[in-house]
Amino acid sequence: MATAVRTRGYLEGLDAETFNLDAYLSRFDERLLATPEGRRTLTRLDPLLFALVYVRHHLRDSEKQITFGDAHLDWCRAARAWIRPVTGPAEQRDAYIAPRNMGKSTWWFLLLPLWAAAHGHVKFAAAFASSAGQAETHLASFKREIDTNQLLRQDFPDLCTPAKRPSGTNVADTQSMYIAKSGFVFAGRGIDSSNLGMKVGEQRPDLLLCDDIEPDESSYSVEQAKKRRTTLIDAVLPLNVYARVVISGTVTLPGSIVHQLVKHARGVDTEDWVAEEGFRAHYTPPIVMRDDGTERSVWPAKWPLAYLKSIEHTRSFAKNYANDPMGSDGDLWTPDDFRYPGEEGLDPITHMMLSIDPAVTAKKGSDFTGLAVVSWSAQHRRCTVHAAVAVKIPPGVHMRDRVLALLDEWPQIGLILLEVNQGQDVWQSVFHHMPVKVKTVNQSEPKFSRAEGVLNHYQRGRVLHARKLRELEEQMCAFPKAPHDDLVDAVGSAVRRFIPAGPKKAPPSASRASYV
Repeated sequence: MATAVRTRGYLEGLDAETFNLDAYLSRFDERLLATPEGRRTLTRLDPLLFALVYVRHHLRDSEKQITFGDAHLDWCRAARAWIRPVTGPAEQRDAYIAPRNMGKSTWWFLLLPLWAAAHGHVKFAAAFASSAGQAETHLASFKREIDTNQLLRQDFPDLCTPAKRPSGTNVADTQSMYIAKSGFVFAGRGIDSSNLGMKVGEQRPDLLLCDDIEPDESSYSVEQAKKRRTTLIDAVLPLNVYARVVISGTVTLPGSIVHQLVKHARGVDTEDWVAEEGFRAHYTPPIVMRDDGTERSVWPAKWPLAYLKSIEHTRSFAKNYANDPMGSDGDLWTPDDFRYPGEEGLDPITHMMLSIDPAVTAKKGSDFTGLAVVSWSAQHRRCTVHAAVAVKIPPGVHMRDRVLALLDEWPQIGLILLEVNQGQDVWQSVFHHMPVKVKTVNQSEPKFSRAEGVLNHYQRGRVLHARKLRELEEQMCAFPKAPHDDLVDAVGSAVRRFIPAGPKKAPPSASRASYV
């Protein structure tokens, strides 16, 4: 047992670059690994060793080599929390987002549940996928292993033998559920199946696995994502509030469940439900920055850094590797449409405005208020977007304070451009007696047509971004499929005012207020 504890410490702090498989295996006594009791003892606290001993064939690549990425080691470390009993509601709820083809389903639907079931850390695993067929396929892989893996059957016979009724028939050994002689239960369901009340006797699931519960973007929408989130919160999580919960997946759609978890993990934005339901989100990037500022691949043996860098500019990389929905197929902008200042730096500023696309309320289901700081350079005859933030603040003193703070941060702002298609009286009461002029605008042209005109300016090099503006660029690349477009509207209003359509000339370089 001392060897197992010592090995667990060896995994701490290691990543794909520093982990050495031979050094790891050398820490174990081969005499113990040669006996069933020794194998059970050494693997009880170590899911990585369990995988190497019992299901090594699932770890080999096409050349029969075994290598690991950062996420695999992280997941093994995380699964060890299952050894300890849960003592409070919603205590162990985690989401793991990693590049596509990282092996999430293999680890979370097969290797880790198999380890936990073999050693009794988990009594009842309920696994959910986007469709019932997908979940049943995962369960079939689990059952195939316990049916055909001779070493596993030798060391854990009660797990690998179905529970029997007095009549001699199996209690449950079907496409959607398996009950072992040991008492372990594994159920696989589609996320939209009827799940409420799932239990076997008095036993409820103590491990809820949600793997790729969202389909491909071609058969998914923002509204469907909202419904699926409702199913997760109202039907799956209540199966047992004390259960360990794992969500794993890859972004398929802007505003999807996994996208919201990615933003939470990266500290960009947190949807209310993520915090309210107690989820911790863990994001694995495809390219990792070392402490010295150099880069490495998250899984060097599978994706050499040179390969990742060669495709880093593509939409496929953004979506499938970086879990960035800028890789999704919007109808207008692409990442190639964004330009940034060159070595000469930012353009000299002739005028600057704060453009606001306001939301009338700040309720959970309402839109965000988009705030964009945009400048015009008469010298270069183009705009620069300096900042673009989306906030959910009710109209009133808090919104006024936020705007005043932006005016302090950007003293060159000479105009507030405020869209007032809704709630004009409300906004007039908020933005009275501001230190700069406030200009209201009613938009009559369709939103898509306005966006097309703004895209034209982007593609002609008339609009720069002062730096990477991730939230704005995500919205633009996903437009009009994104769940929110407040920043697109806010920036678009400013660009259209600085560069009017038709025969009108762009703003002159005269006085500060000449463009109002």
